[in-house]
Amino acid sequence: MDPGVEVPVPAPGELWAVGAVILGPGGAFAQKRSARRRLFPDSWDIVGGHVEPGETLLDALAREVEEETGWRLRRVRRHLGTTTWHGDDGLGLRHEADYLVDVEGDLDHPALERSKHSAHDWFGPGDLERLKENRRPGEYLIHDLVARALGQET
Repeated sequence: MDPGVEVPVPAPGELWAVGAVILGPGGAFAQKRSARRRLFPDSWDIVGGHVEPGETLLDALAREVEEETGWRLRRVRRHLGTTTWHGDDGLGLRHEADYLVDVEGDLDHPALERSKHSAHDWFGPGDLERLKENRRPGEYLIHDLVARALGQET
């Protein structure tokens, strides 16, 4: 982890998620959620997921990167921000810490969880509008995180 990277410490009872904007030679990695997903179906997303009981945020980040891509977390460069949101599962408020990271593995062949994701791509500065596909105004968190990671703040 790079010096000065903020890692929030969840309070007891809080629900947390983590997200990873993965950089590679083609830009920032994103995967498309399958059309069958309840939350944000057929929309682009970064790698990430819920923090399980007993996990630290960084443990969850490493686990999610490996589960969703087959890659290994190599470096946490920077904290991109923490957001709060309500899921549609009735569990209430969640906090999400998102990070800019580097990984190791075969970047040309991620091992996607096909039951959850239907496609993947690398997004450069000229591709950012695609990250808004199937999202309503106000649901541009993924676009904004990738733009921030690429130095293209909107």
